[in-house]
Amino acid sequence: MRVLTGIQPSGDLHIGNYFGSIKQMVDAQRTSQTFAFIANYHAQTSVTDGKRLSELTMQCATDFLALGIDPDKSTFWVQSDVKEVLELYWVLSSFTPMGLLERAHSYKDKTARGQATNHSLFSYPVLMAADILLFNSEVVPVGKDQIQHVEIARDIATKFNNQYGEILVIPEFRVQEDVQTVPGIDGQKMSKSYGNIVNIFGEEKKQLKTIKKIVTENVAMQEPKEYANCNVYNMAKLFLEGDNLLELQERYKKGGEGHGHFKIYLGEVMWEYFREFREKREYFENNQDEVRNILNIGANKAREIAQPTIEKIRSATGIRY
Repeated sequence: MRVLTGIQPSGDLHIGNYFGSIKQMVDAQRTSQTFAFIANYHAQTSVTDGKRLSELTMQCATDFLALGIDPDKSTFWVQSDVKEVLELYWVLSSFTPMGLLERAHSYKDKTARGQATNHSLFSYPVLMAADILLFNSEVVPVGKDQIQHVEIARDIATKFNNQYGEILVIPEFRVQEDVQTVPGIDGQKMSKSYGNIVNIFGEEKKQLKTIKKIVTENVAMQEPKEYANCNVYNMAKLFLEGDNLLELQERYKKGGEGHGHFKIYLGEVMWEYFREFREKREYFENNQDEVRNILNIGANKAREIAQPTIEKIRSATGIRY
């Protein structure tokens, strides 16, 4: 089975990125043919400083490798190093109704929050469809907010196949039910766009300072507290299981501790969870040429895999004459 994910290098990786898609990809490496790429074309919808985008791309690659993406098991590359994706993006644009894009929740949400409207933001789902369909991806791990984009890719692929035959594989989305939406510090979906993230990497004190900003209910310390809708608990449960999770629930129900105590506990749990990843990241941070070589090898492999699909498309559409 082919499993694909991509992530924008538009800022620091956060725990929503990790549990929403990266962890699923790392786990999938054991049983599936996995494809992971850094979506730097997509990032241009929000990052316009060229030097900054270049730096963020390398930072993202370093983070991916530290978090467990194995280039010996996955095809791992930077989106812009496989130009065929832009060719497919243009071809698919002819099979994308305007109304389909106008209904995209992500576009409406971002523009409602004041992000400038432009063609790249509007047509973002078409490029995402090209990312998915170029590699005959069967499964795309996503957070709940990205389900619609995979559905759009399915609609576009179906329209293309109706015209030219069964060339494109119709993908399925995969959502990890217990982490459909990772809450940010304000209770909304964690997102760099919303400025409500908790970073994976960085200084411990700075991370704890961010955690202490998590919005919680105002309940007296001695009183029992509701854990199910608590933003701190809903982050902490991502890192806990079994008796450890039950123990935290009991602490909420018992009372005698304030939300500040639970925030400190969350910080401790997170710091320990990512300890091994921080050590790996330090290695790759000090060996950036090795990271670039991994990306170059991955891009060559990705182009080779993409060629049969793009050749079929060129022939079917008349681009190949």
